[in-house]
Amino acid sequence: MVGAGTWARQVHAPGIADHPGTILSAVWARRPEAAAELAEQHCTTACSTFDDLLGGVDAVAFAVPPAVQAELAPLAAKAGKHLILEKPLATSVEQAERLAHAVDEAEVASLIMLTLRYTMQAREWLAGLAEDGGWKGGNGRWLSGALLGDRYGNSPWRHAEGALADIGPHTFDLLDAALGEITTVLAAERSSDDLWHVLFEHDGGATSTAALSTRLPITPTAVEFSVYGDAGLRTLVRKRTSESEAYTALLDDFAAMIASGTRRHPCDVHRGVHLQRVLAECLRLAG
Repeated sequence: MVGAGTWARQVHAPGIADHPGTILSAVWARRPEAAAELAEQHCTTACSTFDDLLGGVDAVAFAVPPAVQAELAPLAAKAGKHLILEKPLATSVEQAERLAHAVDEAEVASLIMLTLRYTMQAREWLAGLAEDGGWKGGNGRWLSGALLGDRYGNSPWRHAEGALADIGPHTFDLLDAALGEITTVLAAERSSDDLWHVLFEHDGGATSTAALSTRLPITPTAVEFSVYGDAGLRTLVRKRTSESEAYTALLDDFAAMIASGTRRHPCDVHRGVHLQRVLAECLRLAG
């Protein structure tokens, strides 16, 4: 595993260590003391360099800011390592495409941590939508005070990149999965306090809207999606399913991909590239 921050400590490391199909065999981070502390907690090895880590593992889980992931993940892919990736993949479309190319060239498995997509609640909701069809539009809102609290309040990249990069991938991914591929960003507006409103067009003609914020005094976080059409209205309100349960489901899929030789998945690196393009277009339109 690469990284030793909050998300690495609370989700990645315990998830990998506890899953029957994976072993947390090594940790590396740019802060050696943090890597050593995390490794000690899970009775594993703290590597002194990234190359040392690559030399002793079959797969690498990244729990680092997007700029760091964009730099290191292609190297891991070229070394033949299967990848668990964070969202967003990178800080630019070019970086994301470079990472996807490295994954394809190396023929390794990849999954991106889109937490909602691995919950049973969302999977059943999406399956029901696909069965009925005829959806005309929808909306998603993810409103929180994450950057006002202790857990993520000291995350430099989240403060710098804002809600679009942090929770945009989750929100846009679920709207895309529900209504068809996002083909056009029709409008995007960002307020001075980083409240986003976005309007999408989807393959097949449906439209949707998204509202995003990580700087509103809202507790608990409000996460809600609705779609409407010929079959009426269907709403998904996120339950307090633990992040560890979603990560376990991701690892189930990841282990199965490696065992079967499968390289494509609805949430693989190419999904990340698609979402990176959507993020870039939102930024362009918002100015």
